[in-house]
Formats: sequence, structure tokens, C-alpha cells
Amino acid sequence: AVVSTQSGHYGRDDKKYDRITMKAERSLAMTHRLFHHVSTTDDPIIRELAKEGHVFATDSILSTIMTCPRSYYSWDIIIQRVGSRLFFDKRDESGFDLLTVNETANDLPGGESGNNSLTKLGLEATYINQNFSQQCLKRETKQFKRPNPFINEEDEGEPCSVAYRYRKIPLLGTGEPLTLICRSEIDAVTTSASGEELYMNIKALNEWDFKGGASEWRQKLDTQRGDILTTEMKNNKCKLAKWTVSSILAGSDLLKFGYVTRSMPRGSGESIGHSILGTQQFIPKQFAAQISLDMNNAWGILRVIIDKCMQLSEGKYVLYKEPGKGILRIYKVPLNTFEEDNDDSEEEEHGPK
Repeated sequence: AVVSTQSGHYGRDDKKYDRITMKAERSLAMTHRLFHHVSTTDDPIIRELAKEGHVFATDSILSTIMTCPRSYYSWDIIIQRVGSRLFFDKRDESGFDLLTVNETANDLPGGESGNNSLTKLGLEATYINQNFSQQCLKRETKQFKRPNPFINEEDEGEPCSVAYRYRKIPLLGTGEPLTLICRSEIDAVTTSASGEELYMNIKALNEWDFKGGASEWRQKLDTQRGDILTTEMKNNKCKLAKWTVSSILAGSDLLKFGYVTRSMPRGSGESIGHSILGTQQFIPKQFAAQISLDMNNAWGILRVIIDKCMQLSEGKYVLYKEPGKGILRIYKVPLNTFEEDNDDSEEEEHGPK
């Protein structure tokens, strides 16, 4: 892969978080930094690069497609065929960026209300990841040549530490050679023992199901971390695979996981807090092997979808993953579907059933 351009800024990994133990846990601090989740065709740099490739997407969209056999819940992606080019987008306000929790467990989390409802668990996991990714950085930052393309003067607050790498990746296969332009993310940089600077992605696994009212992680993380990670691999194999694919797409050297658990409120008026119990880091390609993620297969899935879409006429389509089934469907929709000026009834009428 070739890096076409890079933008944004990123912090330096704070190694003191690697020394956290159960006896020296650290509270998860809330960040007030701004997080931007901008889709492909809303990205001004993607527009600049439109003549350099055939397929355009973000790492989160690509990782969702490439790991689709592992997903249980439904999702959808907008595909626009414009001339000889394909643009993969997410729907605004679709919850696409909300993290899943225990999606692949034998017993799925559920309940319509309470802190362990599906929606609240997703919000909690997303909140934890955003805060953890910023907390374990030093204040010093490094800036790529180009600034963050999504910051505007109307923003109130400091943008989060994130850098974007726009990578040009050749797509090989039985069909015509194609070029993929992918916007990927880097969370931090760290220094190896030899002094080499390494790119890093930072994610968090979170404990929410206290069996018997006690935290299993607080009891076992220091001595049985392998068992806890194995359980997470089973219960969250889709989420872990997405994170791994995204790191590989970004060309990251390391993937760091934080282990975060709930700190139960001391009084009825307090909200649930969170504590960091430890961290662990991996080389993305090695971790892919550890979770039985075959990247050749993942690239093959993406190429099959792209080849299918290249056979479609120009227009707008929805790629829809059926819930609980390994089935993807493609629906053609009117060009103005999901546009901001459409009302909800139009979206329901033309969206996938």
C-alpha cells in the first residue's frame, strides 16, 4: 500500500498506563474532546483523491464488510456507483459507529431498560473507548503536514487526538485490477526499545456483567489475563476482528487494548463510573492469527462485493446484512434516498425491508 496523504495530529503513548495493575487501578476520566465520524463522500480529501482510485471507503466501513461472517446484528452501507468508481458510505444517524457488546456470546445481552440494555451497553462501550483512547496519551502531540480536515470554526472544544492516513491499496483478483483509497486512523505513536517510532491504535474492552455482584476481572486479570482475553475473543469476535482489520488497513505497528470495568455507585444518586485495570498490546497481523482471522479471506470477501457492485448500473444502492444470518443483500434505491432534506417516511419507503 502507498500512503497518498496524511492529516491530523496524534499523541504519544503514555507508558505509565502499561504498569497499571488491579492493586493500582486508575479511574477512567471523561474527555471533552470532539470526535468526528465523517463518512466517505463528506471527506474533502477523499474528493481530492477521486481520480486516483476506483473504490473509496473508510476503515470502519471496510472492516465491517471484511468481517461480515462474524457479525450477528444487522447493518447497512450505502454504495454509490459513479461512472467507473464506487463510493461506500454510512447513513447519517444510523448508529453505525456504536460499538457492540457480546455480539457473539452464547447468551446475548438484552432487556428493554436498565444499564444492561443493548442501546445503553453500546453507548457505554463507545464512551469508554473514546475516553480511554485520549486518557492514555501524553500531552505532547505530533502533527502531520495537513491539518485535521473535519475541524471547523464553529466547533466548540478541542478535537480529539487522531490522525488520518489515506492509503492507496491495489485490489488483486480474477477481475480487472482496481485501486482502493482507504481513509484509516492512527491514535498514537510510541517508541520501541530500539528507538523506532511505531504507530498505534488504542481500544478498550469493558466488563459489564458482574456475576454474583462481583467483578471477575478485578479478581483474575493480573493472574489469568489469557483466560479473560480468550473469553472476550469468544464473546466479541466480530468487534475484535473489526479493530484488527482497521489497524492493518492503517498500517499500524501495534494494537493496544485496555481492560476497563465498572465502578459501582456508592449512593443511589451517583452514576456508574469506570476503572482501568490493565493494558495489553499486540502486533495486528499476529493478533489476527490469534483470533483466527484470515486476512486473505477478508480481502476476498471485499473483492467479491466490489466485483458485484461494479456490474451494477450507475446509481445508489444499499448493502444490507440480515440479522442473525450470514446473508448480504443489495437493494437499489432512488438517488435522493437518505439525503438530509428527505423525511423519515421516504427513508422507510425506499430502504431495505
